[in-house]
Amino acid sequence: MEKRNVTVIRKFVLLGLPISTEQQHILAVLFLCMYLVTMLGNTFIILAIGFDSRLHSPMYFFLSNLAFVDTCFTSTTVPKLLVSILTDIQTISFVGCFAQLFFISFVNMDSLLLCVMAYDRYVAICHPLHYTAKMSPRVCIWLVVVLWIVTYSHALLQTVLMALLNFCDSNVIHHFFCDLNPLLQLSCSDVSMNLVIIHVVGGLLAITPLICILISYVLIFSTILKVTSSQGKQKAFSTCGCHLSVVVLFYGTAIGVYFSPSSPHTPETDTLSAVMYTVVTPMLNPFIYSLRNRDMKTALQKMLCK
Repeated sequence: MEKRNVTVIRKFVLLGLPISTEQQHILAVLFLCMYLVTMLGNTFIILAIGFDSRLHSPMYFFLSNLAFVDTCFTSTTVPKLLVSILTDIQTISFVGCFAQLFFISFVNMDSLLLCVMAYDRYVAICHPLHYTAKMSPRVCIWLVVVLWIVTYSHALLQTVLMALLNFCDSNVIHHFFCDLNPLLQLSCSDVSMNLVIIHVVGGLLAITPLICILISYVLIFSTILKVTSSQGKQKAFSTCGCHLSVVVLFYGTAIGVYFSPSSPHTPETDTLSAVMYTVVTPMLNPFIYSLRNRDMKTALQKMLCK
């Protein structure tokens, strides 16, 4: 039998955004501004929640974790993209590539946190007398610990399974960071196990929280409609408005890009989706919670004045 020469890949080449070089330099400035806004906005959210005792509640505790996750996985991709555009160095080491893959998998933490926040709103509106017991500080801490363990385990599993694959021939990734689908396309090994894990485990981590969020809000809205006071209805809707806006933004992006009949699954759609959930959504989250939440605006003003 004739043996085939196999070149072991030691580094990868990130092609970046599927646009011209001139447009990439313009977008680099835009992405830099958006990245700085994302870091400042989410950092202010975390500091305001930490310093203002009135915000020491389950909802804001989960929000501070959401802001922390957004800063983490945004910092995993955007700085490398900016360096690649400005220095024209598109290579990334094998270890660096899989480090990106590991940390970008933390995006699942967003969906899990949004699910827990929906449950928090459900308990607060539908079972207000039991809220203190069901959402005690101990329960909230344990919920977040479990979510981090699930997210870390899934990220580690995906990264280890991907690292066990052989990469030969081409090392060019048609993306601006190391993502699952582009790496699978480069592998010359059997990727059936990876695909099963992606579709089964990844699907559960994405679909299950969405179903729980929808059920929570169906129960919340049915309870709100039973309230006779218009002021009570307005207050209940306002407590859910910010969270529901973030849910629509997060899941609407994924559904609009991946499941739209007019948008076939191509490297361009993958890149568009990645830009939305790694750059745009983390930048908008602080604005949604700060501009539409009176307590958050007050806490931010106090902190900035000090």
